Amino acid sequence: MVCEEENKVLTLALGFLNSFFLTGWCLLQGDPSCRRSAILKDDTLLEFYYDDTRTAYDMFQRGLMISGSGPCLGFRKPGQPYEWISYTEVAEQAQVLGSGLLAKGCQPNPEQFVGIYAQNRPEWIISELACYTYSMAVVPLYDTLGLEAMVHILNLEHFFTNFLCKCVLGAFLAEISVVICDREEKAASLLENKEKGTTPKLSCLVLFNDFSQAFVERAKSCEVEVLKLEQLMMFDCLRGFAVCRCLNLICPLCFFCSFHFSFFSQGSFEIQQDDVSISYLPLAHMFERMIQVSMFCYGARVGFYQGDISLLMDDIKTLKPTFFPVVPRLLNRIYDKILGSVTSPFRRALLNYAVKRKQAELSSGVVRNNSLWDKLVFNKIQESLGGNLRFALTASAPISPAVLSFLRATLGCLIFEGYGQTECTAGCTFSMPGDCSTGHVGAPLPCAMVKVVDIPEMNYYAKNGEGEICIRGPSVFRGYLRDPEKTAEALDSDGWLHSGDVGQWLQNGTLRIIDRKKHIFKLAQGEYIAPEKIENVYMRCVPVLQVFVHGDSLQSYLIGIVVPDPEVFVDWAKDRGFVGSYEELCQNPDVKKAVLEDMSAVGREARLNSFEQVKDLYLHPEMFSVANGLLTPTLKSRRADIRRHFQEQISSMYSKKAN
Repeated sequence: MVCEEENKVLTLALGFLNSFFLTGWCLLQGDPSCRRSAILKDDTLLEFYYDDTRTAYDMFQRGLMISGSGPCLGFRKPGQPYEWISYTEVAEQAQVLGSGLLAKGCQPNPEQFVGIYAQNRPEWIISELACYTYSMAVVPLYDTLGLEAMVHILNLEHFFTNFLCKCVLGAFLAEISVVICDREEKAASLLENKEKGTTPKLSCLVLFNDFSQAFVERAKSCEVEVLKLEQLMMFDCLRGFAVCRCLNLICPLCFFCSFHFSFFSQGSFEIQQDDVSISYLPLAHMFERMIQVSMFCYGARVGFYQGDISLLMDDIKTLKPTFFPVVPRLLNRIYDKILGSVTSPFRRALLNYAVKRKQAELSSGVVRNNSLWDKLVFNKIQESLGGNLRFALTASAPISPAVLSFLRATLGCLIFEGYGQTECTAGCTFSMPGDCSTGHVGAPLPCAMVKVVDIPEMNYYAKNGEGEICIRGPSVFRGYLRDPEKTAEALDSDGWLHSGDVGQWLQNGTLRIIDRKKHIFKLAQGEYIAPEKIENVYMRCVPVLQVFVHGDSLQSYLIGIVVPDPEVFVDWAKDRGFVGSYEELCQNPDVKKAVLEDMSAVGREARLNSFEQVKDLYLHPEMFSVANGLLTPTLKSRRADIRRHFQEQISSMYSKKAN
């Protein structure tokens, strides 16, 4: 138990943090709708934390100086422990690979784009660092982009990248000639584009894995060279070539600097050399990229999952990470699994009581994993995530306050929530250490000004502290390459990025995400619908794993596509008198009615309006996933694709109601 002296210290610390948090924002020019971090001395936003660390290349070099021959990148084979590549080895391999790229004709400047089309693995980072070492820009590709988007990016007519935000965009038109892939299947999809004549400049494919001779011959027939990564590194004819520091990679560091300045300068939290992060969120996205460069800056370690999301929990248990970057969908799964594993009334009562006791500690500023309740109740839960977690960061979508509060208690670690998007380099607001409240995404980071603007058609007004969230600052991108129309939609004339999200300023200066502007639609009677808000409510239903809410201007009501949770659905149905397999229950109209009633009850509890409640639904036995093209790599719904995939069921539900 915490001793009396420790309690005094914790109370003083909490008082400081609370007073800081309650004044953690400042109005800009007296405008209550526009705010910045109170950490700043004036309205000058933060660009760098360390004066000698201004690029992604510098950040890795700083970690190299700290760690040297210490572990950097980890990987594992099935059933085996993690193996590690040291900082020194990573730096050496990156320089050799970079000079190999130069030997193949790549130019050491920001106008040279190199594609990477691979899952998260050490070679991804080594390839990225190879480009940064010689000031080349990385263009990440990923499976769910689709053929049209892949061609679009490879030709770089409209591709945008935050990594070019300090360059004069539109001054050049580059086409990607070199793409680095992990396996033959992905390289073959790119080669198919070349054969069709849609990516004429593609001339070299570099693979991590082995490939067939037949593939080499096929590539040769359309003048594309295929090399193994090790072969490209053999072209190290330019060893000793002057390293070009990547001046085009400045802007992304604003997020890291603000993250560091907000937390570390308060002495309440810091990344340490022995910290470990698990890498499974796609490196093609800014969130994971910023997590990794932040770890590298302190000589910390990053371990990669095996590439199979079904083995992620085993990878986590083996790696024993101290830092867990996560998205709400995964946290919801962990939450549901914990509750689903507690079957007896006694164990459930014990769990609820233990959670309340830990939540009381959290409200007093005590965050720990060694209390009596941790040892008696939460130990197995914490061990399932490796047992060493110090902090987690959730982003990409809002998380239920109930889930966040529950997991903060059960996991016994700090869990931060942030908000942002790729166009503002991952983050613009962040929750603070010592703040155990939920239902918000924190106060502005020191790199960003944040304001809300009116949305009259949705009845949101800045004078009420509500409106579309807009961001301005050095972390905001300069525009979409060769696409002035899209740029004008995202950035206004004063440089404010319009996010499409709807926010509300709370009394303590934090921001709450309350709605979504971009996906709203009207029903036939003229009512505006924000489907993502409704979906987040329905996700709280016990039998619901995934849900998609649909409606259009020709219909007067909403319908839904629901994927029941396979781990709890059969038992949930059995408790209500329905017996059958998971697939049989999905086809049972009475079970569907019971699920609909449960969703409606949760909707009423969340104060959804009647027109926001779904009136019919279809139970689907297969999860939305990245593999079937219904989720993005960050596990967000691909709304247009889901709508197309279930068009038959949608039409059937509406025609049935009409009849």
